[in-house]
Amino acid sequence: MTGTFQLLLPSPVVVGGGVSQSLPDHARRLGLGRVLLVTDEYLLESGPVDGLVEALEATGIGTSVYSGTQPDPTVANVGEAMEMLHEHRGEGVIVIGGGSPIDAGKAVAIMARNPGGIAGYAGYDQFGEPGLPLIAVPTTAGSGSEVTRATVIADEDREVKLAIYDDKLIPTVALVDYTLTLSMPRDLTAHVGLDSLVHAIEAYVSRLATPLSDMLALEAVRQISTNLRTAFREPSDEAARAGMMLGATLAGAAFSNASLGLVHGMSRPIGAHFHIPHGLSNALVFPAVTRFSLDFARGRYASIARAMGVARGDASDEVASSELVEELERLNEELEIPSLRELEVGAEAFEAALAPMADAAIASRSPEFNPRQPSAEEIVGLYREAY
Repeated sequence: MTGTFQLLLPSPVVVGGGVSQSLPDHARRLGLGRVLLVTDEYLLESGPVDGLVEALEATGIGTSVYSGTQPDPTVANVGEAMEMLHEHRGEGVIVIGGGSPIDAGKAVAIMARNPGGIAGYAGYDQFGEPGLPLIAVPTTAGSGSEVTRATVIADEDREVKLAIYDDKLIPTVALVDYTLTLSMPRDLTAHVGLDSLVHAIEAYVSRLATPLSDMLALEAVRQISTNLRTAFREPSDEAARAGMMLGATLAGAAFSNASLGLVHGMSRPIGAHFHIPHGLSNALVFPAVTRFSLDFARGRYASIARAMGVARGDASDEVASSELVEELERLNEELEIPSLRELEVGAEAFEAALAPMADAAIASRSPEFNPRQPSAEEIVGLYREAY
């Protein structure tokens, strides 16, 4: 490759069992005396938040906790957390949670130093000023948001998800501790695991892929495909959890540097209209979109199939890429992914939403980076196939 490319990541990214215990050290290194900690109610009540707050305060770091983040964080969530940040006179933001709290925390950190509301920054590279220092501690092996330049915030009034991309959204520090995922329920393990696999595959076939993002994406594919079924069936298997956490972070780094594609473009409107979790929304359309795209990147999809071990090394690209689609369908079945119909999305409501969802998918620009460029009519057809 002769063009110029770059790799953007937090500095540092610390990976390993127990690394979350170093959180106070990193906060002190950044000179933080008062922080806002963003999380959700579940993690506050039954997760690692209390212990980490105690550790922060024991080292003299005043900590205020915002736990109102909901799945698919909203413009209102960001506003509430911003009020708490200002009241506390916070000098930085710490996030403990899955993709939703991390996305909310990113929005809070960046909006602390930029005017207006978060809804005004949808799209690419709109922020003028860098945000407050941000430490991300993921508790799910899926979103990869701890290492990305993206955040997604739901605008409930307009029933859209705002995809926002900017290098200034990359966390300052990422602490990737697989032990925080050991209590994840089976359905969440499946949803976020498939989300991370989508990240890796979409990054690898993206029109913006580079040799550096390829390296990250293929290793993410290997880690996730090796460990996802075990993590789902045997939640306490630490080796599988560690592999999934590493894979999710690598996949996040890959797509942050290569962008996403049609799967994400189509999944966000599903979540906005029918309030279906993001990872599950991705899984619903994953096989159909991959089949739709095959002829425009056979070699790349074949390399993914070989990395996953579902195609022989000497298999032709056509055979290997077709086997990849079959494997994605098997994964959905084995991980108990329901169809939209099984999720009780009514046929009439679904049909009424098809045109707005297709328009929103195209407006997100993610389909621009897909190997095959879809029309609105083709997106509608893919939605119907997934139903």
